[in-house]
This record gives sequence, structure tokens and C-alpha cells, in this order.
Amino acid sequence: MKVRLVLLGKTRRAECRAMLEDYSGRIRRYAEIEISELREDSAALRKLEFSAGATVVLLDATGKQYTSAEFAKWLGHERDRGARELIFLCGGAEGFPESVRQQATAKISLTSLTMPHELARVVLAEQIYRGFAILAGHPYPK
Repeated sequence: MKVRLVLLGKTRRAECRAMLEDYSGRIRRYAEIEISELREDSAALRKLEFSAGATVVLLDATGKQYTSAEFAKWLGHERDRGARELIFLCGGAEGFPESVRQQATAKISLTSLTMPHELARVVLAEQIYRGFAILAGHPYPK
């Protein structure tokens, strides 16, 4: 399975970038991971399309909230059903354009709290890693 994080804007804060890189390295123990940072006004964003077999997950305040254990179960279900690619869309303050939002097959909310988008990226990566660690029976989640 491949995990893709599609992020709007750059991760500018060095400490957030370091944590994002740390967790992406940890995720690589379980799955291939790719991180794309797109400018909000880029042509690549306007033309963004995903393969038919991909599970596209939009991070959105109105999305479903999971506990870490529930998220791990969902992640395991996607893996076990043979999902080739999990794509997580993490936008900035304005979110993604409607044309991209409509391609999402699921919406999740990391928390009902408001947080900076750079921190949301780190929380997302950590929860993906935690989900894989739970599925593997690794002691990290405790």
C-alpha cells in the first residue's frame, strides 16, 4: 500500500518539518509514503486527479472523528481490502478547491479543536504511524 500526503502550502517551520520527516520515516517501515506540497495557486492543484482505485481522504472539520484505535482499525480495513493507495488531503486555512474536495471518498477530522495547518500535518503523520504500529502490535502506541 502507498500512502500519499497532499498538502497545500509549504511546511515552513523547521520543527514541524523535522517532525513530519521523522514520522514519514517511521511510516516507511510499514508502507511506501510520498509527500507533495502544492502551492494554492498552482496549475498542478487545479489539475489534481486521483486514480480510480485510490481512497482519497479529505481532512475536514465536518469529517468523522476516530480514536487512535478506531483509526488503526479503519487503516487495517483499507489495507486488507487491497487498497493500493491512501491519499490524505490536508489543506491550509481555506482548504482545497471544490473540484478537489469532490474527489474525496472519505472525510475525517483530526480534532474538533482548531490548529495551525502545519501542526495538523504532523498530527496526521503521527496518527498514520500510530495506526500502523497498533496493527503490527508494536509497543509505541501505549
